[in-house]
Amino acid sequence: MKIEKNLLPNSVVELIVEEDAKNISKFRKQAIEHIEKTADIQWFRKWAKIPENVLIRKYWEEAIHRMTIDFAIDNMYREALRKEKLMPVAQWAIKEIISESPLKIKIHIEVFPTIEIDKKYKKIKLPKSKISVSAAEVKAALSDIETKFTKFEETTSKAAKAKMWDRVTIDTDGYEDGKLMENTSMRDYPLVLGSNLLVPGFEEQIVGGKIGETLEFPVEFPKDYHNTDFAGKKTTFKVTIKKIEKAVKPEFTEEFIEQLRGKKLDLEGFKKLIKEEIKDTKESNARLEEESKLIDELLKITKLEIWENLLKNQIDKVYNEIKENITKDGHKVSDYLESLKMDEEKYKEVNVKPVALKRLQGELILHKLYEDEKIEVTEKELDKEIEWILANYGNPDVLKRLKELYVPGTKYYEELRQRMGYRKLIDTFFETKK
Repeated sequence: MKIEKNLLPNSVVELIVEEDAKNISKFRKQAIEHIEKTADIQWFRKWAKIPENVLIRKYWEEAIHRMTIDFAIDNMYREALRKEKLMPVAQWAIKEIISESPLKIKIHIEVFPTIEIDKKYKKIKLPKSKISVSAAEVKAALSDIETKFTKFEETTSKAAKAKMWDRVTIDTDGYEDGKLMENTSMRDYPLVLGSNLLVPGFEEQIVGGKIGETLEFPVEFPKDYHNTDFAGKKTTFKVTIKKIEKAVKPEFTEEFIEQLRGKKLDLEGFKKLIKEEIKDTKESNARLEEESKLIDELLKITKLEIWENLLKNQIDKVYNEIKENITKDGHKVSDYLESLKMDEEKYKEVNVKPVALKRLQGELILHKLYEDEKIEVTEKELDKEIEWILANYGNPDVLKRLKELYVPGTKYYEELRQRMGYRKLIDTFFETKK
């Protein structure tokens, strides 16, 4: 196979690839075999060996010839990529079939752009973030867990009074100058006192109320209230308490903790685990911030042009990630866009494009440095990282699946190796503050 390579603008490589007729003949056989598998010819069962002359009568020589050319072109493209060591970033295009005997084609391939990074990058040193976790943060995390798993038990005692963190079911009506205000009436509305879901000062007024009691109290909406129809208004609310449910917080027993994390720990052990989890989260966020700062510095000394197709693909990728995050919580993308007064195209241009561009620039620059610096990750380092990953899971079935995934040669194993390599590369640019 002969290959002529030309570099065109916008990171497009033109390849003129030629294969002689002798080598094309094997693709005719491939075409015949493909037709055999899919042919529906009377008197022949599916998958049966069908004589070539029968296939020619059914599908005509021209159809078989065209399929032979298609198979040959696909093979020529893949072989040309391998020989020229090209990595396409978009769908390749056949610009011309110059001849069929020998088969000679002209194809255009968009590849990663040329990147020039000034050697000054070796002098870049940035301060590394110091990560710490306070006792208050651990306490707040435990409180969040308590709130999430708190159950409510209804009380029927007429003497029971509503307290903070009880859940009350109420009917409400709001009045201004004795007239009922629109959008202030609610029926059978469940409210956890202290959750601060309603206007400031409202929930506190219900504390001390009893089942069946109707309370009447003044509420003044803040001047900066999010709903301008209510902002700054002095109102009177009438609230009837229909039900009181007492909050029952969970106890941090070993059994409860095991349900939460799959590990049998006492409260002190759980606090240590929570502290480590908070630290891991902070470190992950710090790494993202550090990487962003590093990319900003590298962009100052890098020549890099991003072409339309490459950026468009990245924009679509980032936008799909955003859509997943919106829909996983049960929200609609259309409602989200409506709240921003934008259509999809405007949102992509204003909100997504800058993020996609920065991410793409970072990926390309780091990939270039990763190759130039010949960063290596040892098997020992990989084994240690895999041990750390597995240590975060207690479920035996999950552990079994993960152990099968992180095996040398698998996609997950190699992706982990690359992530660790990028991390090592980025770490070389940071110094811990003294």
